[in-house]
Amino acid sequence: MNYQNIIIERENRTAVISINRPASLNALNGETIRELSEAFERLNNDGEIRVIILTGSGEKSFVAGADIKEFSDFGTAAAEELSRNGQEILFNKIENLGKPVIAAVNGFALGGGLELAMACHIRYASENAKLGLPEVTLGLIPGYGGTQRLPQLVGKGLANEMIFSAKMISATRAQEIGLVNEVFSLEDLLPKTKELATAISRNSPMGIAKAIEAVNQAGTPGGFETEMRSFGELFEMADKKEGVSAFLEKRKPNF
Repeated sequence: MNYQNIIIERENRTAVISINRPASLNALNGETIRELSEAFERLNNDGEIRVIILTGSGEKSFVAGADIKEFSDFGTAAAEELSRNGQEILFNKIENLGKPVIAAVNGFALGGGLELAMACHIRYASENAKLGLPEVTLGLIPGYGGTQRLPQLVGKGLANEMIFSAKMISATRAQEIGLVNEVFSLEDLLPKTKELATAISRNSPMGIAKAIEAVNQAGTPGGFETEMRSFGELFEMADKKEGVSAFLEKRKPNF
């Protein structure tokens, strides 16, 4: 499929999706959200792909936010539908995808851009990255999961500070508070992210899919039940049989 706003590259078992709207610092508009949703759906169903990396084109911006021009004149109903639709077709889809998604945050990740990174399972950042949720400066609040995912990642107090003040934080500070996993030079960001993707891709796809499901239930009433059920279900799956056989035969598993 030909996309207008994203580029997909495949390398071994990894797919790299680059949001490609450099003139607007890769800001999210409706068409980009739809293209990303379609791309994640296709890659999730692609048996050759084990890990997906999400990044922005260029050196300045991962995603600088939502395209405000698209919704500046919305009323209540249209604005709520915008938030709900984006959550359902993209942000929640990424979080619950059956394959790991790693955000390679190269530059600005603001508003919807930071919310997009937070929907990913792992976040690496470049040293020049700036992260923040500036929505209150527009008289709004984060509408793509920012008020829900940020407290889970950094705690309620720090989330409130970032949201209420609308200030940007550095990549170093983001790592200190647990918002990103690692920080690298801009030149090393994508190679290091690909190294992680390669390491992940060697492991059991079935096990990882079940782990994503269980981790996403952490802290909920059903979290332990999900873990126990998934643990049991994996015993009947091919990956467990291959993994245990490889261990007993002192060889590397072939998942």
